[in-house]
Amino acid sequence: MKKLRVGIIGTGMAFERLHYPAFMELQDKYEIAALCDPDVHKAKDWAKRLNISEQNVYSDYREMIKNTDLDMFDIIVPIGKNFEVTEEVAKAGKPIICEKPLAPNLVRARAHMDLPKKYKIPIMIAENFRYNEEVDLIRDMIRTEKVGKPVYFIQNRVMNFPKDMWEDKFAAKEWRQHPDFPGGVLLDTGVHDLAALRHFFGAVDEVQAFGVPQNDDFAPYAVLNANIRFKSGITGQYTFYCAGKEMQRPLIGLRIFCTNGMIFLEERDCGTVNVASDDGRTEQIPYRPQRGYYNELLNFYNAAIGKEPIAVTPEMEYGDAKMLFDILKSAQEGRIVQVDEEFEFMPAYAQHKGEVARPPHKDEPARPSEYLM
Repeated sequence: MKKLRVGIIGTGMAFERLHYPAFMELQDKYEIAALCDPDVHKAKDWAKRLNISEQNVYSDYREMIKNTDLDMFDIIVPIGKNFEVTEEVAKAGKPIICEKPLAPNLVRARAHMDLPKKYKIPIMIAENFRYNEEVDLIRDMIRTEKVGKPVYFIQNRVMNFPKDMWEDKFAAKEWRQHPDFPGGVLLDTGVHDLAALRHFFGAVDEVQAFGVPQNDDFAPYAVLNANIRFKSGITGQYTFYCAGKEMQRPLIGLRIFCTNGMIFLEERDCGTVNVASDDGRTEQIPYRPQRGYYNELLNFYNAAIGKEPIAVTPEMEYGDAKMLFDILKSAQEGRIVQVDEEFEFMPAYAQHKGEVARPPHKDEPARPSEYLM
């Protein structure tokens, strides 16, 4: 089995804590062969750890892409640089993994979406929520109507960014505290939640959002509240409070109300998806938290050998980012904003455009599920 020789661009916290452990689990498929970071001393420290020669350590990714021994590149840079670095690296004509979101604004995100076609190379976006076990579990429950058709959802995300800034967390990074992109942490973190919701329910019709403004640089709003209507007819509320702490246990998390019960996920790392049926039955379904990083690298490798397609493309991630930008626009302009023009993936429970899920009448047989085309 051929190993893919990887050039890492960016050896910061995301590489150390997210990508590197997944690469180590997949050593039979990947070999980290070169490292690049503006802080070359950081890259050299990693090179010693990984037994990589100094001739394969770079401070400029433009020099790294000249290395003909590399099979692919993994780009792990701040959001503001995602597009410009990816576009330059794409010129090498080799497969790319890039972190989310695509770019610091919608114009560049759209340009990023076109890079695979422009340079004729595969690009995977490392949106780990779309690869997490619990997200796929819940999606399958929805598609198979485990407790009936979904009707509406509540998604509540709470993050204490002001506190996290002073701890050994991602919030401690200067570029996150004083971002050069709209939305700040709302874009950086919120895009994960929206990716998962779109993974569950498909394309989005429109959003109406409200926010509580704040003066802190890390986000324009302390909280965003968004009403969302999907093209399948499902509605729900998404809330992201980034400036405080949730005291309640269990957390509100994600709750999906269906015609015959409810699916409940307290938080990403709790390890259990709860299912409750209207007839009183309950089920606790275990999963392994934080497996998205492993699964996305496995998908990329299988795509490289022609075994399966890339699951998360720039085009798909563009939809996730656009939805976040549209939520920000709605809050800023005080109006409803249209999101997706096309349906893309439609869940099995969708019947036709605009139909709202509803329980069948007691004398009415349930209709078979169909895909909306």
